[in-house]
Amino acid sequence: MRPGEVSLAHLGVLFLDELPEFNRAVLDSLRQPLETGTVSVARANAHVTFPARVQLIAAMNPCRCGHLGDASLACARAPRCAADYQAKVSGPLLDRIDLHVEVAAVSAADLILPPPAEGSAEVAARVAAARAIQTRRYAGSAARTNAEAEGPLLDRWSTPDDAGRALLAQAAEAMRLTARGYTRILRVARTIADLGGAEQVGRAHIAEALGYRRRPPVG
Repeated sequence: MRPGEVSLAHLGVLFLDELPEFNRAVLDSLRQPLETGTVSVARANAHVTFPARVQLIAAMNPCRCGHLGDASLACARAPRCAADYQAKVSGPLLDRIDLHVEVAAVSAADLILPPPAEGSAEVAARVAAARAIQTRRYAGSAARTNAEAEGPLLDRWSTPDDAGRALLAQAAEAMRLTARGYTRILRVARTIADLGGAEQVGRAHIAEALGYRRRPPVG
């Protein structure tokens, strides 16, 4: 396969645990691949571009000790230690991560709760149905999924209804969204709508996408 070409065989998952423990320069080097799906290597006699499209999944504690939310266990530097720890991950990199999900610690009581109403098989079926919708939607175009839609293609399929547009406009100002963040919210909202079998992106889909975009405050 020639440099610059991308096939499904080159797609993969990149999982980074304890994200802030990686060197910041290394993390920032991911910005181009996450944005374009390619990585360019420049040398004195050559400039080569390789496929590098991945799904990035990253995990991190709120602070180095991991006990920020528990006053009895948190270190003496809380909440300053959390601000310093989280600052190791740059804003531009975080802007390229679509879903920010806070996961509470699992207690012993949680382990005896009944299983959720919707199991893994049901979720997998909804995901497969949403992917099938996107395959049909983007047939004949360069995009294969909502994540790859941009420009007129994104406008055609992801423009929300009037209520959704109003909410997104308010949020863009209140949250100081970048153009990249705005576009990524539309893509996530389109995917949420697909998972629910909705024809058009609505206010509820925009609201959920915004919720994933918002990061919890430190402290």
